[in-house]
Amino acid sequence: MAQPATPRKPRNDAPARHWTVAGPKQLRRQARRALRIIRAEGPSQVQFWLLALLIGIGAGLAALFFRLGINALQRAAYGIDDQRLTSAAGMLPWWWLIAVPTLGGLAVGLILNRFTPDGRVRTVADVIEGAALEGGRVEMREGLASAAASLITLGTGGSSGREGPVVHMAGVISTWISDRINASPMAGRELLGCAVAGAVAASFNAPIAGALFAHEVILRHFATHAFAPIAIAAVAGAVINRQAFGGATEFALTDDPGLGFYAELPAFAVLGLISALVAAVLVWAILRADGAGTAIFARTGWPRWMRPMLAGTLLGILAIPFPHIIGVGYQTTFAALNGAFTLNEVLIFAAVKVVAVAVTLGGRMGGGVFSPALVLGALTGLAFGMVATWLLPHLSGGTTVYALAGMGAVGAAVLGAPISTALIVFEMTGDYQTGLAVMVAVAMSSALASRLLHRSFFLTQLQLRGVRIAEGPQVWLPQQMRINSLLRLPDAENAPSPDLARNLALSGRALVDGAPLGLALSEFERTGAAFLPVIRPAVPRAADAIGPPPPPEILGTLYHVDALRALNQALAATAAEEHA
Repeated sequence: MAQPATPRKPRNDAPARHWTVAGPKQLRRQARRALRIIRAEGPSQVQFWLLALLIGIGAGLAALFFRLGINALQRAAYGIDDQRLTSAAGMLPWWWLIAVPTLGGLAVGLILNRFTPDGRVRTVADVIEGAALEGGRVEMREGLASAAASLITLGTGGSSGREGPVVHMAGVISTWISDRINASPMAGRELLGCAVAGAVAASFNAPIAGALFAHEVILRHFATHAFAPIAIAAVAGAVINRQAFGGATEFALTDDPGLGFYAELPAFAVLGLISALVAAVLVWAILRADGAGTAIFARTGWPRWMRPMLAGTLLGILAIPFPHIIGVGYQTTFAALNGAFTLNEVLIFAAVKVVAVAVTLGGRMGGGVFSPALVLGALTGLAFGMVATWLLPHLSGGTTVYALAGMGAVGAAVLGAPISTALIVFEMTGDYQTGLAVMVAVAMSSALASRLLHRSFFLTQLQLRGVRIAEGPQVWLPQQMRINSLLRLPDAENAPSPDLARNLALSGRALVDGAPLGLALSEFERTGAAFLPVIRPAVPRAADAIGPPPPPEILGTLYHVDALRALNQALAATAAEEHA
């Protein structure tokens, strides 16, 4: 019979394990080794989520410090921050109201003139361009200068918003990390989406809207594989906000907004249509002001650093009778949400706000457009609600719900982002009971705005700069791709004979080295050729040169089938990323 096994005694002579904490040198060595692995092989899923968390924290801190910086500058300039700035500004001497934004505009002009090639502030439109065309990268030097310029603009009375600069600041953070880890374009875009989600969530204490804003506006698709890291970054950004300001919403409503009956919903559809018209006026005013400013400075030859300064002077003059235009405008929005204005005041304030925003952004002072759209939307909704409750008092639930719906409707039409805008309104007010009203107004506003504006404010800005992202990847991808990597070299077996290529080049049917693929496809369409030689531009000849010009240098040949194959592969890769 087998004997039962006896438990094994522990070995007393086994060497004891001693746990030591890695020193700073070891930690740096391990970090460098991990970075080399990530650069060579790309981050794993866990590592990518960790990067998303770090980027969300960084973007949240950037949004927090930007907001605190604005408040500090406003207290230094006006004696109080944005929450009560309108009341304080009305008691300041008129010359102070003019001097502060004028000096702020001068500082903005000098910064942008020194650190940007075009004197223009980088905002959300540039982040969208970076996501689509630059592999998730944005301009870093210009972005930091734009953040400083926008901080000064908002701190000294500029009538714009803080979301645009914060979004681009977050893009600078993600770009720095993407460059450090040598991220692929797909990974760079997702990291950029994480940064934007964290920044928006921290700016508005709106994590759900922050995540959807990154998908809807920046990436412009809802890829499943990108949702988890973007959500992680949005939560991290919201936590930063709540650690600093608590869990309070941006706008605490004093009245209970509610629908009287479902019969009131058609009124919100009408409000949505009116909001689309207001949004179109705002966008038109900003673009016309920017174009007029550019034309004036081109005609007069004035230095471009004067442009923000002159805009600041105009703002100061406008602020003397209407101090509510100064700053982001949260006090005005809060007052509108709680019905603190008369109908005449609302109509005048809304019209003056449009002028102030156009002067600020058209004068290239800095800042974003979303907060002004919320201010204008709240005023529009309040005015409509006053009329609606006067006409049908037995059906109306009050003016507050109209102001909420107007905020969402105007904001959605300007941004071209109905989903995230509606959620931002919910999360900024903490009121989800009026969801039906806000959704009806946003839906109607977005539908009409798509006819009036054709594209969002950001995509319109890009279109005016020749960046045609709104028309889809089949349009902007050929303009981004270059033909250099598609050439068949002259000595290749499947290349045409050198004499044939030379004759085509001499007859004018040739492409220039470095041309975009879109231009090549247009040339193939025009000539009907199966292939075209690619030449290097000739060096200009001296005026006294004798003899015939040298023949063009032929670098290779581009075949039509190769160009179509490259475009098809690029479109397939884009579709795979969007639908993964």
